[in-house]
Amino acid sequence: MKNLGGLEYFLGIEVARSKKGIFLSQRKYVLDLLLETGLLNCKPIDTPMVQNHKLGVYANQVPTNKERYQKLVGKLIYLSHTRPDIAYAISILSQFMHCSSEDHMGAVIRFLCYLKSSLGKGLMFCKNKHLNIDGYTDADWEGNITDRKSTLGYFTFVGGNLVTWRSKKQKVVALSSAEA
Repeated sequence: MKNLGGLEYFLGIEVARSKKGIFLSQRKYVLDLLLETGLLNCKPIDTPMVQNHKLGVYANQVPTNKERYQKLVGKLIYLSHTRPDIAYAISILSQFMHCSSEDHMGAVIRFLCYLKSSLGKGLMFCKNKHLNIDGYTDADWEGNITDRKSTLGYFTFVGGNLVTWRSKKQKVVALSSAEA
């Protein structure tokens, strides 16, 4: 066995330690992705997606390179391990892996421009003296324009540190007051 010292970089995740705690980021991973896609010099954008986007599957859409789209979205999914702020946008983009269009690819390019503006974001695990458990949830009721499914998400914190999160699309069935 050989002691390699403290962990600094593993599988595209950078680890920085301080007296306050541990910070995980994928800054180099994002820079490599921007370089690979030719967007290293792109103009940064403040939001990952257009608000009230109308992404969907339409009959008159111009198809794009499906393989390239799947590869890019797959890399973005991996990026979400240290970036819960992008979970919703990635869940939207990943819905079109089987039928990607130029509109969908444009949304991915916009997303990459957002990543350029947020290179320093990641997860901070702070040393806290408490172990309070907090949970938050939100839902977009039947917000998907294609199949009227809802997007649900939740975050769980232990000791003030994010430990679980999820963004999921599913059909939500409401019970009427007579059924409840």
